[in-house]
Amino acid sequence: MAELATIARPYADALFKAQASDLAGTAAWLDELAAIAENAQLQQFVDSPKVSDAQAFELISGLLRAALPEAGKNFLQLVIENSRLSALPVVAQQYRALVNAQSGTADAVVYSPFPIDASALADLSSTLEKRFARKLNVSVELDASLIGGICVVVGDEVLDTSVKAQLEQMKSALTA
Repeated sequence: MAELATIARPYADALFKAQASDLAGTAAWLDELAAIAENAQLQQFVDSPKVSDAQAFELISGLLRAALPEAGKNFLQLVIENSRLSALPVVAQQYRALVNAQSGTADAVVYSPFPIDASALADLSSTLEKRFARKLNVSVELDASLIGGICVVVGDEVLDTSVKAQLEQMKSALTA
């Protein structure tokens, strides 16, 4: 994985510097490209020696919900020409980290066994921002294995208040 991070860093840095006027817009289309690039069948197709760079570009462009801006088209062509499509998810992750560092925010993923409505998420966001002492971009992912409670991941920090974690703690205490 370190190899992909090393490959992705110059792409993320260059994109961050070149798109300084539209960081949020760039993040949106880059995240969409990264989601498409994660598909194993697409990777296999693009890596085939029988597929030209133009065919790969057309296929990926056709999968997008909205047309790419000119900078996005140029970036995608560069990534395809250099056979770096597999690094796109890591490029997007590093780009997001650069944007967050500039704005003083962090991404937070809340894992919950049940959907969280908008008002509860707003309350949870403000509580988490106080707990982690920074502005957070909160997203929710469902994980039924938690049974109850939530697990919050902010960078390398984890706040786990789930029933599953509590049961694991009890198990450890009883077997120790």
